[in-house]
Order: sequence, then C-alpha cells, then structure tokens
Amino acid sequence: MVRSLYSGVAGMTTQQKKMDVIGNNIANVSTYGFKSSRVTFRDVYYQTSSVASGPSASQGGRNAVQIGYGSTLGSTDVNHSQSVMVNTGLSLDCAIAGEGYFQVMDGEGNMLYTKAGMLDVDADGNLVDVNGNFILGVSGANISEGASSQKIRITLPYKEASVSTAQDKINGVGITISSSAKNANGNLSFAFQSSSEMPIGERASAVVTSTSIAITLNDNEVFTDITDLENAINEAITSANGGVAHPAGDFTISLDQEDAFNTPLTGEQIVSSNFGITEGTVDVPDSIEKAFSVLSVGDRFNYTEKMDYSIAVDEAAGTCTITAGGGKYTATLTQAQMETAGSVVMKSGTDGDSFVLTFPSWKNVQYYNGTNATAEEASTPSAPSENLGLGSAAFALSDGTTGGLQTVADLTGLAIAANGIIYGTHPTFGTLELGRIDLATFDNPSGLTQVGSTYFSATPNSGEAKVCVPGSDGAGDIMGGTLENSNVDLSQEFSDMIITQRGFQASSRLITVSDTMLEELVNLKR
Repeated sequence: MVRSLYSGVAGMTTQQKKMDVIGNNIANVSTYGFKSSRVTFRDVYYQTSSVASGPSASQGGRNAVQIGYGSTLGSTDVNHSQSVMVNTGLSLDCAIAGEGYFQVMDGEGNMLYTKAGMLDVDADGNLVDVNGNFILGVSGANISEGASSQKIRITLPYKEASVSTAQDKINGVGITISSSAKNANGNLSFAFQSSSEMPIGERASAVVTSTSIAITLNDNEVFTDITDLENAINEAITSANGGVAHPAGDFTISLDQEDAFNTPLTGEQIVSSNFGITEGTVDVPDSIEKAFSVLSVGDRFNYTEKMDYSIAVDEAAGTCTITAGGGKYTATLTQAQMETAGSVVMKSGTDGDSFVLTFPSWKNVQYYNGTNATAEEASTPSAPSENLGLGSAAFALSDGTTGGLQTVADLTGLAIAANGIIYGTHPTFGTLELGRIDLATFDNPSGLTQVGSTYFSATPNSGEAKVCVPGSDGAGDIMGGTLENSNVDLSQEFSDMIITQRGFQASSRLITVSDTMLEELVNLKR
C-alpha cells in the first residue's frame, strides 16, 4: 500500500514536469525561431517478490513477480522541424530554408547557434542579433573565401569630397549650377526670378537660408555674358549673408551651348521662359503698291502692307533678283517666268522664313527698276527669342560632401541574398558586397541543448559544428526579409495538456484511495 502512495506521488511529479514543458511551448507560440519540446516517461525501480524459473520435468516455468514504484521523466526532446516563414519586409531579417543554424558569439566568446534571424548593424558596423551578440561569417568583399566563423563587420570605402551640383535642360540648353566648396552646405535649392521695380545700379539681390537661395535679377540691367552673371549673383549672395562668403563658396553656372548666351541679355531675358518667335514686319511702299503686293505670309510675320525691296536685273543672263527685309529674303526669276505678272515665294537663307510676293511682268520690272528700286521704310525680320529661361525651374543642388569613410547610414539599401552575401547600395559606389553570413550544421541536431533566448549550444552528442556557406554542403538557403515562426503546434499542445491533466488527476486519486485503504487498516484495531 505504501508503494502505491509512492507511485501516485511519482505520477503526479512526472505529469507536473510534462505540464511545465507544455506551458513553456504554449508561452513561446509567437517566439521567432523557437523549437518546441516533448516529454517522455519511463517506469522506475521494481521490487521482485519472486524470480522467474524455467520449466522442469515435474513442473512448468514461472514468471517473476515484480511490483513497480511509478514513473519518472525519461527525456525532453527538442523538435527541430522547420516551421512556416513570415515575411517581415525588414531587409536584415532572415530565415534559413533548410538545415543549419546562424552562428552567434556572445560577449564572453561562447559559440551559440540559433534559428532566429532578427539582425541589425551596431554603431561600430558589427552585424549583431537582437541580444547584441555577434553574427559570424566573412567580412568585406572576401566572398571567394571559404566558410568562416569571423565577426562580420560592415565597412565601406573612403569617399572623395565633391561639390554639390544641379542640372536641368531648359529650351534645349543644358544648364549646370555648382558650388565651389566641397561640403554639405551646398546641398540647397536655387531659384531665379526678375523684377522691374529694382533701382538702376542694383543688378541682383538674394535671400539666403540654410536650405535655399533665391536670386532676383533686375529686368532693366544688362549682363554681358555668363561670367558677368555669376559675379553679380555671388556678390548678391555675399551681401545677403552679412558680407561673409557662403559656406558653399562661390556658385558657377555653365551652359552646354556656347551660343545660348553669346550676346548681352537683360535680367528679364535671363529669367523669362517665353521662348517664342519675335514676329517680323514687312513694309510695302505706296508708290509701287500696284506693282508689288504681299499675297500671303508665314506664321512668323505681322503683315503691315509695307515692304522695302530692291530689284537687280541681269539683262545678259535674263534673270531678275528681288530682295526684301534688308537683303534677308530673296527670289530669282527668269525672263521667261516673268512674261506675265505672277507670284513668287521670298525665302530667308538663315531660318527658313518665307512670304509670297506678287510681281509685275518683265517689262514693268524694267520700268520700275531704277526709279523706285529702294524704299525708305525698312522691314523688321522675325527672330527667335534670346530668353534663357532660368526662372522656369528650381535647381536642387545635391551630393555635396566633405568625403571621408562612409558608414551604414550612407547606404540607401541593404539586402541579404540566398547564399548569405550582404549587399549594400551606395549613391556613389553603387552595389557593394559587404560580407557573408555562414551557417553551422550538426550530425545530430537533437543533441543540442537549449540555453535560452532561442540559443542552442553544442554537446558531445550533437557533434562538432560544421561551418558551411548557405546553400552548400547540406546547409539551406537564407531568405531575406523573412523570419521563421515558432514550430509549436497549439492543437497538439492542448491535446497533451488535457491528457496530462487527467494523468495528474488519476495519480492524485491513487494517493487518495491508498490513504483510504490505510485508514481501513488502522481501523481494524477498533
């Protein structure tokens, strides 16, 4: 009867331990990289009342008579099966699709292993996990190097200092504005406008802030060339900055077409974005109105019914050349073409302008030639706008830097490839190989021991760690932006919890019944 009491106590103890394991599993249902455990029981010491005997000629064999003392904890086995992957969108989160563990080194130099890939880069550029322990592999661009267990440190090359610049294309002209000092103070916006209310002698004014410069040019002032414009702008910036040169130095303006500013321009022309054609005029003297007249004009002309002209008759060649607009427009006719009056296209040899002019016969031209060969009024040819159009765009100067060693903060992106290579994107250097995460595999992963924080440590039964490049030698690939969820199966855990509860309840009833029987035994004395 005492034995049954001990068996009940042993049963309750083992069921409680199993419940502890179930509770730990359920508590870690949302722990990334967690591996659930299971409990197994085994029976314990048996008291043998009668040993087994073999059969003889006179008597058959008998089995041994043994009475057990309950159960005890046999093992707690870790389930290393892979769980579902969760996409986090964080570039430094990673999971292992297959065999292998991340290598981790704590502050005391102990080697640990984990499936939880929540990684980050510390202030010194070390690749670490959420507990601040070092992730191991290969540093730098030594990707051809074999699998390793080095601390991974993210380092970037030295960046040469550069000036800040902004580029734009306005009316087909490429315009570049640059600072002269190589520092980040040049990373600002640059805007132009003009004003007709500025006094004569004030060519330009400026409004300067830490992030912008606004330039106003005098509509009525003339700037001889691009250098003259630069000087006026820099003087205005220095004046607006309290007489002190701007930290970004002087600013320069360059054009990819030399003829875009090869004649003096006013402040209005430099800023204006009106790139249309200035229409010409055609004058026709009244004295020969009946002999010559404009039949039609192109879109570039404003016909005023007046035109200056001249006529040159070559009797020997039998040709007549008519010119207009100060010699800009010409047409040559033969004597045969001018037997009767007609019309001719007057063409410009410079920009393709044209208009249609009616002419008299050859005889009438001979009559008018020499008497009205030149008109007093002069026509005005059409001409393209000389406007530069700086006011049509805001120039955002960027990339100004003092140079120096770059850090992770200078990267525009980080990514981890399936083979563990860490890539970084830099605005100057492009895509860089910054290191590689290597994995560890074991002959017997079940032999690993859990040490908390989702870490495992190697044991004699797990075997030595075999360091592998992801995707080779039996190791799985790395999935960037992903974490492995806990492999706890809640349905299984709740089922085990019910069975464990009933097992504990039954063991407690065993103690109760044994106690009642002992009570009956004691009561025999009465």
